[in-house]
Amino acid sequence: MKQNVAIIDEATDLYPTENTISVDHRAKLNRLMNQSLASAIDLQMQMKHAHWNVKGPSFIALHELFDKAHEEVEVHVDTIAERIAQFGGIARGTVRNSAATTELEDYPASISDGVAHVEAVARALSTFGSGIRNMISEANSLEDAGTADIFTEISRGIDKMLWFVEAHAQAAN
Repeated sequence: MKQNVAIIDEATDLYPTENTISVDHRAKLNRLMNQSLASAIDLQMQMKHAHWNVKGPSFIALHELFDKAHEEVEVHVDTIAERIAQFGGIARGTVRNSAATTELEDYPASISDGVAHVEAVARALSTFGSGIRNMISEANSLEDAGTADIFTEISRGIDKMLWFVEAHAQAAN
């Protein structure tokens, strides 16, 4: 008995779909979203690293904040990966792929002080947020309001988390 098996198009790296966005635009969006996915997975693990390794007088507040950041970024990872799949793409979400293609700087492994973690987490969130805003522009230029909307929502979430993190370093003098 012969099975109907969808074969990925090697030229576009896409499975066939009835999605009405052009194949060319879906292929470009697929590549861009996989870049965002790699950075999101890296960000997710950086948040967990900070959660595990923070020390100092603000330990419990930062420990919980970084865990919340990890959980929220995990939702963004899933959203990006599912949008890739909706276009017939392959969500390249392995740790190896993410490490090879992330746009984030390496997280400083040896820090423990809460303030140092706040600075490192804020930098990672800011870098990721900048990439997400670029993704919004790219999606708009490729006439894909749906993807732009998804990344706009991600941008709002990252900006809010950045505010929560930076509030730990901001104080009136």
